[in-house]
This record gives sequence, structure tokens and C-alpha cells, in this order.
Amino acid sequence: MDIWDYNLRHLTAIGQIAQLGTMGAAARAVNLTQPALTQALARVENQLNLPLFERRHDGMVPTPAADLLVPRIRAALDHAISPHVTTARMRALLALADSGSYLGASLATGLAVPTLHRAVKDLSLSLRKVLVERRSNAVVLTEAGQTLARTFRLARVELEAGLAEIEALKGREVRRITIGAMPLSRARILPAAVARFLKRHPHVRIAIAEGARTELVEPLRNGVIDMMIGALRQPLVEPDLVQTALFEDEPIVVARHDHPLGSTRPDLSALARHPWILPARGAPLRDKWEAMFAERGMTAPPVPVESGSVMIIRQVLIESDFLTLVSPDQVAVELEARWLCSLGTLPSAFHRVIGVTTRASWRPTAVQAEFLADLDAVAAQR
Repeated sequence: MDIWDYNLRHLTAIGQIAQLGTMGAAARAVNLTQPALTQALARVENQLNLPLFERRHDGMVPTPAADLLVPRIRAALDHAISPHVTTARMRALLALADSGSYLGASLATGLAVPTLHRAVKDLSLSLRKVLVERRSNAVVLTEAGQTLARTFRLARVELEAGLAEIEALKGREVRRITIGAMPLSRARILPAAVARFLKRHPHVRIAIAEGARTELVEPLRNGVIDMMIGALRQPLVEPDLVQTALFEDEPIVVARHDHPLGSTRPDLSALARHPWILPARGAPLRDKWEAMFAERGMTAPPVPVESGSVMIIRQVLIESDFLTLVSPDQVAVELEARWLCSLGTLPSAFHRVIGVTTRASWRPTAVQAEFLADLDAVAAQR
């Protein structure tokens, strides 16, 4: 079922039942009568088609389903912390944030525009914060609205993970892993980990969003993707993210197989006599490359083409005397086929740590944890 079919107050009550152990104590904690709480629990159990508690004379004992769901409920409530937040209000604000208009939100959700408008307005009044404002013909979220939308997205991720775990408990695998893949992960480690994982879990769906770190970091922080794989940043500037190292990458200088420098181990002066194709300025690799020449008092060679695409880099190298600096994994096939050749490595300052970046608050599901273990295993085999 969709998370929007659940009542957030009812889910809060279930968390209290698990924590306090009795219906009476939980009813007082959530300000419901005991009959109302009994009805709320029955409704959620009916929606899940699984019991969440064993009713005993001395209290309520969580079932395996509750053991999966309750931690996700608590994590979601840590994000949607106000008692004024309801499922309907969460859904309305997220739909508005994602679509940029009430009409778009209506088309996305199937709810009437007045219903969405009222939900967002009620949320704004109850929190005493201006969440949206009109600009010309558009509706935009204020800074407070954007912050709240991020917390709602993270709450949604937790609830969706909990429901997916429940479905898996019933033997219906609906779980999904969404990965942000930076360039250095795509050539070898990520495909190998995916293949290894899917041999055991063929019904888990894996979605891979490719991009640079600047394109992936906000989707990660917003809960749109579960993890980001690629070169780690030192220092890490986002306080809500954590990094885990997998292996160290040592970039190599690469040219076409019959390049004039192909049979040599050129020094920096020789490398400076040829044009290069590199990522744009601002990329760590490019910045270190420019600093290397500056530290030697040399003028950096020209970079007529700026690109991080391995396909483009490969073709430019094959048809010219250009040089580049890439991970060996990114051009392993081209090196083996003798289309390209390695001219050696550069100083250790160019070494990069490849790893996984996740949200600090992220609690991986069972299958997500298994996938992380496969990444570790693949990295160890390099």
C-alpha cells in the first residue's frame, strides 16, 4: 500500500504501544481513548494484513512485523517532529515542492487544488511559518518551506522502507535501491557489485542515477537516492552526510597507443608539450593538475576540450595527440585492446579515495546493507 493511505497519528500510536507495552499507557501518551487506539491499531493491521502485536494478559508484545516497522516510524517522526503534521499535509507540501504549482500537484496526486491549498495553508498556520509565497504567476517555497520539504522527504523514505520490509516479510519483494553513480564508480566496482547482488536478490529493483557529485548530492540529502558512490571529498562539508572508504584510486596519464610519448615515461616538461582533455575547473582532479604545474613554476598545457565523459575522452585520444588523466578502471577495456596506452602515474597527491556517501541519519534496510557488503567485497578483490 501507499504510505499516504496511513494515518500518521495512528502510526505514532503504534510506536507508543511498542515502547510502553500497554494499550492504556499508549492511549494516554497520544491523547486517545483506549477504544479509539484499539480501532487505530486494528485499522493499521488490516492495512498491512499482518498483526503487529500479540495481545497478552500482561501487555502487548511486538511481532516480527512490528520489529521492522516501529523503528521506521520512529525515524520518520524524528523528521516530521510536530504533532501538527499529518499525512495529508505532508503529501500536499511535497507535491507542491516537486511540481512547483498547485495545478501540477493536483495532477500528480489526483487531489483537488482547493484540497491541496487548504492542507498547505493549515500546515503553515499550525507551525506559524510562511511556507509558500507567490511570485508573479508561480508559487515557490520559502526557505522554511524548503527545509520542511526536505524533512518530509526523509520521513517518507523511512515509511516507504518500513512498508517495503513488511512486504518482504510476507514474501512479496518490492524493495528498491537507488544509487547515485559518480564517474569513477561506473566502470568496474558498481557494475560488479550490482551483478553480484542480483544473483541472490533477482527481484530487488536497482535504479542508478548517473552524474557528477554536484548533481547528486542534493538528491541524496533529500532522500531521493539512497547512496552515492565515487570519489570522496576531503573535507566533507555537508554535516548531514557521512563517507565510507572502499579503495584508493591512482590515476594514470593516458594517450593513444601510438602517441609520440607512448614508448617513454615522460617527465612533466614532455607532458606539457601536448594538449589535454580534462574535467572542467572546479573538479578536484583538474585543480590538482593545474597546481602541479604551478608548483614547478611551469605554465599548464592547454585544455582545449573539457569533459568527464569516458566515451568522449576515448575518441578524442584515439584520433589526436591529446593526453588525459583518468582512473585505470575507466579505460581498462581500451588499454587491454591497445587502443590506448598508459604513460605512468603522477605524484601521490593525485590519489583519490573511492567510497560510499550516505545520509548520517540513514538506516539501511536488510537488502541495502547486503548491497553495501557486496561493494566492500568487490573493492577488496581489486
